[in-house]
Amino acid sequence: IRAKHKLPTVLSKEECKLLFKTPLLLKHRLALCFIYSTGLRVSEFSNLKIGDVDFDRMMVHVRAGKGQKDRYVPLSKLIVPGLKKYLFSEQPENYLFEGMKPGQPYSPRGIQWVLRETVIKSGIIKENICVHTLRHSYATHLLEDGIDIVTIKNLLGHSNIETTMVYLHVMQAKGKNSHSPFDTLYGKS
Repeated sequence: IRAKHKLPTVLSKEECKLLFKTPLLLKHRLALCFIYSTGLRVSEFSNLKIGDVDFDRMMVHVRAGKGQKDRYVPLSKLIVPGLKKYLFSEQPENYLFEGMKPGQPYSPRGIQWVLRETVIKSGIIKENICVHTLRHSYATHLLEDGIDIVTIKNLLGHSNIETTMVYLHVMQAKGKNSHSPFDTLYGKS
């Protein structure tokens, strides 16, 4: 019996902007922006320590990701001012984003809750949006921006290129011939 192969839900860049400006708390806004801007899995995000962010090299060290593999991902220059403001105001002890108890990581369930509430408040109506949707959107937007599939595979920490290839099916085609044939059926477009 063949398994169903569903394509992932991907947010448009405009939906991402709407999502990121919706939370009132800096911590929530920054958490969602950080996950999208680095393409991290929710567990990788939860386990990030303050020292994993290298502001000088503009890199984030992801330790023991899926398959217990380490990797580096770029740190967005646009997120740095907010991140520094957050670190100064919140003074986390150990983890980059801490939960309710100081010194404890922000739980994946807590992050899921933040995203769920933000999606409702933002009015985005797509189905099946979860924290992993930000990872899917990250990969798809990189592809649409012209980054090659092998680089994206490495940034995501995939072992197999086949896993990354799914984003080729969800990216928005660009170029001279990217249109619906219906647009030219009744005249020139």
